[in-house]
Amino acid sequence: MAETTGARGKRAKWNATQLPDQTGRTVVVTGANSGIGLAAAAALARAGAHVVFAVRDLARGGAAARRVGGSTEVRRLDLADLDSVREFAAGWDRPLDVLVNNAGVMMLPEQRTKQGFEMQFGTNHLGHFALTNLLLPHLTDRVVTVSSGLHRGGDGVIHFDDVNLTGRYSPTRAYAQSKLANLLFTLELQRRLTEAGSPVRALAAHPGYAATNLQSHTANPLARAFMAIGNRVFAQDDRAGALPTLYAASQDLPPAAYVGPDGLGEMRGAPALVGRSAAASDPEAARRLWTLSAELTGVEWGLKTPVG
Repeated sequence: MAETTGARGKRAKWNATQLPDQTGRTVVVTGANSGIGLAAAAALARAGAHVVFAVRDLARGGAAARRVGGSTEVRRLDLADLDSVREFAAGWDRPLDVLVNNAGVMMLPEQRTKQGFEMQFGTNHLGHFALTNLLLPHLTDRVVTVSSGLHRGGDGVIHFDDVNLTGRYSPTRAYAQSKLANLLFTLELQRRLTEAGSPVRALAAHPGYAATNLQSHTANPLARAFMAIGNRVFAQDDRAGALPTLYAASQDLPPAAYVGPDGLGEMRGAPALVGRSAAASDPEAARRLWTLSAELTGVEWGLKTPVG
C-alpha cells in the first residue's frame, strides 16, 4: 500500500494532500465535468496544474471548471465520435505532461457510436485509443487510463471476431470487454513506448467501488436499484475513488503499472499497485487489439518511430 510518514512518525495512507506540486504541468482529463474525473481535476488544479476539462457538454464542463477554480480551461471532446476526437487533437499545439483517459459509459442499453461501434467499446476504448495516439507527439510524461475491477467480468476476453457483440450483446459483457481493452491498450502502449525509446509511461488505474452518476445509466432497472443502495452503504465517495488516478498521474511507478484501492476486494482504500487478470496480461492479445483498433479508427501509432 502507498504510505507516507506523518509528523509523529506514524505511517499515513496516501491521499490527495500528498500530491506533489503540479505547477507548470498541463493535464488533460477526459470526462472531467463530474464524478471521478471532476474530483481528479479539482485535486490536480489545487496542486497547481493547468487542467484541461475535455468534455462533451461545454456548459456543464464550464460550470465544473468554475467550481474548481485554479488554472483550467474547457474543450469539447466526444469520445463516441472519432471526428470530435480528431478535432480536439488537431487543436492541440503545446506540450502535454499527462493525459488522463477517464471518461466512460457503463452497462448501457445496446447502442452505437457515430461511426457505428458498440457504445461502450467505442467510447471507453476506441475513443481513448485514437485520442492518445493523436496526442502522443505532444506528451512528455505519462498516460493514465482508467479501467475497472470488472475487467475480470463478462466473458473475460476480447471478442475479436465481433467487438460490437452483434446478436450477443449484454450491458455487462460489453462493459467488461471495454475495461479489459483499457488494460490491454496500456500494456501494448507501454511496449511501444519502450521500444521507441520514449520517456512517456503508460499506466492504468481503477477506482474500486465509488459512488458516481455512472451507475445511473445502467440498463437493468434492478441493477440500478442495487447500485443505488450500494452507493449509499458501501461505496467510497468520488474523491476517494479518484485517488488511484491521482497516484498514477503523479508518483514514480513502474511502466504499465496498475493502481487500485488496497482494501478488501479492491473496493475501497488507499491507492496501491494491484494485479490484473491473466487475459489483461496477455501481450499477444494486446498486440492483436492494437492492430484491430488502428484498423477500426484509422489512427496509427502516434510516434514517428518503427515498432515491431
